Amino acid sequence: QAQLVESGGGLVQAGGSLRLSCAASGRTFSSSAMGWFRQAPGKEREFVAAISWSGRVTSYRDSLKDRFTISRDNAGNTVYLQMNNLKPEDTAVYYCASGGSKLVVPKQVLDFASWGQGTQVTVSS
Repeated sequence: QAQLVESGGGLVQAGGSLRLSCAASGRTFSSSAMGWFRQAPGKEREFVAAISWSGRVTSYRDSLKDRFTISRDNAGNTVYLQMNNLKPEDTAVYYCASGGSKLVVPKQVLDFASWGQGTQVTVSS
């Protein structure tokens, strides 16, 4: 299984932007779909975005697709999540996930085999 390390989280004011990165180790990165999830206190982990192994196909949570963009650099074994116009309700721990499914863009927690430790994003009003 891949090892995933997220970075780029922090404290930002509403309306601001952050770019999360997820560095992956292992030889399967370029052949694996990747995803971002988030979990707020007291809530279940929810799907944010996913990207196919090639980067050609992406999928987003409906409420986020106008503000968030997922991308990947297979040469650098990194997947990114650009988050714009952040809102206080975006506050959560954001997790990167990879592999485990033959789906082009998996969207369920159980579709992913490897997870990072998460990075905290806090949006102040």
